[in-house]
Amino acid sequence: MTDLQTSADPATTSPGAADTRRLLDIVRRLAGELRPNAQEVGTLGIDHSLERDFGLDSLARAELLTRIEHDYGTRVDEKALMAAETPRDLLRLTRYAHSPAVENAAQEFTTAGSLGAARSAAVNRPPDSALTLMELIDWHATSHGELAYATIAGSGDLSYQALRTGALAVAAGLVRLGLVPGDRVALMLPTGPDFFREFFGALYAGCIPVPLYPPARLSQIEDHMRRSAGILANAEAAILITVPAAKPLLRLLRAHCASLRQILTPGDINETGGAVPPIARRSDDIAFLQYTSGSTGNPKGVVLTHANLLANLRAMERASRVTAEDVFVSWLPLYHDMGLIGACMGSLLVGFRLALMSPTDFLARPASWLWTIHRHRGTLSAAPNFAYELCASKLHEQDLAGLDLSTWRVAYNGAEPVS
Repeated sequence: MTDLQTSADPATTSPGAADTRRLLDIVRRLAGELRPNAQEVGTLGIDHSLERDFGLDSLARAELLTRIEHDYGTRVDEKALMAAETPRDLLRLTRYAHSPAVENAAQEFTTAGSLGAARSAAVNRPPDSALTLMELIDWHATSHGELAYATIAGSGDLSYQALRTGALAVAAGLVRLGLVPGDRVALMLPTGPDFFREFFGALYAGCIPVPLYPPARLSQIEDHMRRSAGILANAEAAILITVPAAKPLLRLLRAHCASLRQILTPGDINETGGAVPPIARRSDDIAFLQYTSGSTGNPKGVVLTHANLLANLRAMERASRVTAEDVFVSWLPLYHDMGLIGACMGSLLVGFRLALMSPTDFLARPASWLWTIHRHRGTLSAAPNFAYELCASKLHEQDLAGLDLSTWRVAYNGAEPVS
């Protein structure tokens, strides 16, 4: 932590000081609006923490991105902005930003395609005799393995066959590592193919996946792991599968979670060509452990069986009249029930097409959610109340020029108080 800096410090009087003052003014003004009683905001300098000192969380950074791009007339790398620690990091981004001025948001989504040919319940919906998530995957892989289970932003299509093959490779790797049915496998991974291979791979191995919120910024990974240690201990996790930067923290976590044997990455586990011992599958087997966020108290775990999930999904299917012809667009995190259960498991049960973004994609550019619905002709999507409010109040007309949401049939709203 540096000493408090004022407008007279070297950072604002040296060459390039005008750029520094300009950037600091944007950051301070936003922080002041969010914390009107925090008088110290005006004294914070170029090397103070955006989150700890200025109080700018992920949602505030979305507004910060908009203001920087508007003021500078350039396009900033949103992923780098979300990962920035200090205003100095932001200053570097503005110096390497794309010119000329930011284009209309619609130009990012000129590809008119969707996820493939139209689907129908007769061909794409599994029979009701399926009792587990693995049976749903097996049926899809056998019936139309080349079709996309999901199209994932930045990764492309993940086919049903690739999903099953990858999951079985992970299952073989878990068995090779000595895991046995019933062992808990904690997953702390961002939205992407690895999450699905590891999650369903744990199930194919007879283990119980425990999805957890991934770290937002790698520089804060130790603090993130400390906050997650209680969940790992409560779940009695045997291994944690996460990003490489977390691997050195095994000793720290084992001090809180005696059951934890290893911290691994997806690349550590895959065992191409390995065999998975036959495992009896029952509808009352545990499918995964879901934990609350802990925002209103200590995180609480819920045991969800395959029967629980399939009953819930079939009720949603009936209530919303969802069919295989639908297209579900989601940016919701995969540790979250609306994102993981409603969208990703709903796709397995009903057979609808799935288009996935990461939560950081949405937070950085809320309009990208709407344009993804436009591009894929989405009919279903879900979000907490704040996301709808953010789109209604913060997006500019130029962000929406040419946007067509006429296909959007059901907009789910939940996970926080609905206004």
